[in-house]
Amino acid sequence: MNGIFDTAVNAFRVESIRKRLLYTFMILGIFMLGGLVPVPGIDGEVFTDVIRQWGQLGSIMDLISGGGLFHASILSLGVSPYINASIIIQLLTVVIPALEDMSKEGESGRKKMDKITRISAICLAFIQSCLFTYSTRSALNSSLPVWLNAALVALAFTAGAAIVVFLGEKINDKGIGNGVSLLIFAGIVTRLPDMVKTLYYKCVSISDSIENPALGIILGVLAFLAVAAVSIIIIVFVLYVQNAERRIPVQYSKKVIGRQARGGNRDYIPLKVNMSGVMPVIFTMSLLAIPSVIVTLFFNNSTNAVALWIKSSFTGSPWYYGVYFLLVIAFTFFYTSINFHPVEIANSINKNGGMINGIRSGKPTTDFIKATAFRLNWVEAFFLVLVCIVPTIVGILTGFENVWFAGTSVLILTGVANDLIVQVEGELEIRSPKGFLEDLTIKSGRR
Repeated sequence: MNGIFDTAVNAFRVESIRKRLLYTFMILGIFMLGGLVPVPGIDGEVFTDVIRQWGQLGSIMDLISGGGLFHASILSLGVSPYINASIIIQLLTVVIPALEDMSKEGESGRKKMDKITRISAICLAFIQSCLFTYSTRSALNSSLPVWLNAALVALAFTAGAAIVVFLGEKINDKGIGNGVSLLIFAGIVTRLPDMVKTLYYKCVSISDSIENPALGIILGVLAFLAVAAVSIIIIVFVLYVQNAERRIPVQYSKKVIGRQARGGNRDYIPLKVNMSGVMPVIFTMSLLAIPSVIVTLFFNNSTNAVALWIKSSFTGSPWYYGVYFLLVIAFTFFYTSINFHPVEIANSINKNGGMINGIRSGKPTTDFIKATAFRLNWVEAFFLVLVCIVPTIVGILTGFENVWFAGTSVLILTGVANDLIVQVEGELEIRSPKGFLEDLTIKSGRR
């Protein structure tokens, strides 16, 4: 805790980092204020009641949207269209050679891919806005013509999604941290007081159900402390795994330049255990929500057997958790395969005269790094499943499913906060005279 506090204090002492942090907080503040702006032409209370009738699906969509869906705000879609567009583009990158070549063009290719993702997100937002408008047509304002009112609401939702994409990219460009993750983080943080309040009332109900008042109070307090203690343990466990890494030792050869011998130092390649962060979980939640969204939008009151099966199976059934388990594993390997490049790491080691002990340079080094990352992916996948599914199941069995401070929310909160702290520490180390000199010495030794 002292380390985090010292990092925050030191960060605000550096002008460039302070400006980026304040800019990030300003964007998050704008996002939170935008979540309070209602959509014109719609009855907010009726809209919220319709969304709440969707049950767990509505809660998941509200979580992904950053908490704006239940408030019927212009930012109700949140980051959902952008996440879905990212999934589609990344999947297409694997099967379309033109997109694959574009992704390998460095900074220029990344900008082109970001532009394609942004345009795709706006298109998906418009489609999703039309579906939302149709499914919540009972909440439309009757004072306007139906077609005009529907168009107004759909365009408002689409504009809100475009604003969210813009705010996320501004954080990426001028702030610190991942913009999309920080927006989800902000939405979850605002819901923490309600979760604590729900936990309190749950414990009070346990206390009132006991005939002996003294015993009821003791049981209520113990239930509150037990949930809080388990939540803290899970948070510590998640932070430990997110900061864990597999270090591959590298030996750099000595080079004689003039009369001086340089290099010969030892270093290591850090491979994080939680290499993909929270993205596999977010991707899984978004993908699993699609069937339920379609059924809820078009067949909510239908007695069709298929529609009823989809609606029941995608809302916390054993089948749902089985598919969730498989998708988290699949997305963990998929996301790592796209963002982790062992060939580039092996080439960099060879270029700087390095060698992994007992491994020949070239393809053997690439294969060794790839195999090590593959094993870590299994650990990461089961870690994500353990953190997201097990607390939810325990919450259902114990009756605390609505107040459980673990699972996806904890993973997102700790993951985003941890990444933010790591980035700030990295910025501080770069700007530190000691860190700069050490980095310069290492680089000169590798030449």
